[in-house]
Amino acid sequence: MSDRPAVLVPIRVLKGESIPDGVPELLADAHVVLLGYHVIPEQTPPGQARMQFEEQATARMDELESLFEDAGATVERRLVFTGEAQKTIDRTIYEHDCLAVLVPDAVVALEDVLVAVRGTVGIDRLARVVSGLFANADADVTLYHVAGESESDADAETLLSGLADRLAESGVDPDRIETRIERDRKPLAAIIEASDTFDAVVMGESDPSLATFVFGMPAEQVAERFLGPVLIVQRERPESE
Repeated sequence: MSDRPAVLVPIRVLKGESIPDGVPELLADAHVVLLGYHVIPEQTPPGQARMQFEEQATARMDELESLFEDAGATVERRLVFTGEAQKTIDRTIYEHDCLAVLVPDAVVALEDVLVAVRGTVGIDRLARVVSGLFANADADVTLYHVAGESESDADAETLLSGLADRLAESGVDPDRIETRIERDRKPLAAIIEASDTFDAVVMGESDPSLATFVFGMPAEQVAERFLGPVLIVQRERPESE
């Protein structure tokens, strides 16, 4: 399946982190880039850590890879011993051309997906992720937008209807696509509140406050705010990088 979106799943492989229930099924139509990483002290050479922990980490990676493959995903994996986890994650995103990064949490049944749409920036990548993951799923997709002060109702409706048309053209059942526009709300707070009734959230990295909020918090705190898994669609890498 050539149009599988590449989704990065970072796991602290030696810290007991696991793949929550329902996540492999959520990514059944994805190309999963499974990043197993272990943070080492600054003074420890990565080669030394690899010699000490590679066998244990590899066995764990085998188990995690099987979970995704059994659900239907294609998987490539990478095992890294690093002193800088975030830089490792960022580098892996670009090296493997990942469209999105998953912040995992359990999902019992995937019935309703919230797609937070901030604007036209990155909307192509957002469409590719949503259609790639959910075109074959029996899930309703709600396109959610918090309009800015200077944004007219017509502009907001055009933004969401254009995305809805693209998703329908890519195989998402148009009867399962809904749109929702709100005003006079702070986007981050509005998305968190709206997400309470959804099984999974997809949102773009185009708003730095969203990315900082999700990646700057421990996973358990993200799980407290969002009741299901969160997919962060990544900005396209500038040519100069």
